Amino acid sequence: MAEKTNPAFPLAPSNGYTRSDGESQLSADELKRKKKIKLAIYITIFVVFQIIVITTMSLTVMKVKTPRFRLGNINVESFVSDSAAPSFDTKFTTQIKIKNSANWGSYKFNAANITFQHQGATLAVIDIAKGKAGWLSTIKRTAEVSLKSSAINGSNFGSELSSGVLTLNSVGRLNGKVAIMFIMKKKKATNMNCTIAFDVAAKNVKSLHCK
Repeated sequence: MAEKTNPAFPLAPSNGYTRSDGESQLSADELKRKKKIKLAIYITIFVVFQIIVITTMSLTVMKVKTPRFRLGNINVESFVSDSAAPSFDTKFTTQIKIKNSANWGSYKFNAANITFQHQGATLAVIDIAKGKAGWLSTIKRTAEVSLKSSAINGSNFGSELSSGVLTLNSVGRLNGKVAIMFIMKKKKATNMNCTIAFDVAAKNVKSLHCK
């Protein structure tokens, strides 16, 4: 007896809905669009981050500030004065401070000098050898200074000694370059302008002010 066969029918989806080729293509395009949007967002975030980093470095690390050039502590070894003559003779040691603590790069400076004056009259000149102040640091050099009043011709010098306070100035200028991260060098000059007040009676330094 012939077997009874049932006609074959394709199985229908469980939800009773068949996706067409057009809908599949639309879904693939939508997926590509979302990927492009995500990529654009990532690129935008990266660019913004780089701008922030570059701006921050430009305002901090890459910004070059002028080093400071000052006198430090003064230790008077001898001080002899005569208000009647008038005259004075003094010897002292001091620190020469080159402060580069605000720069993220070393400061190489040329040889220079410091002039000690009284009302514009030069009393002594000391030399400064060339050198380098490291990044975010300060170097200190000890110097011996000997000053005599033989170059002073001011008519009020005697009265200044009699008042008990002798005021001198130290001036100088350093020329050099600040090197930032080995890729950028910028010329920077720094000036010294210090006022030293000696207490004639006590034979020591009353005040030291630098600007």
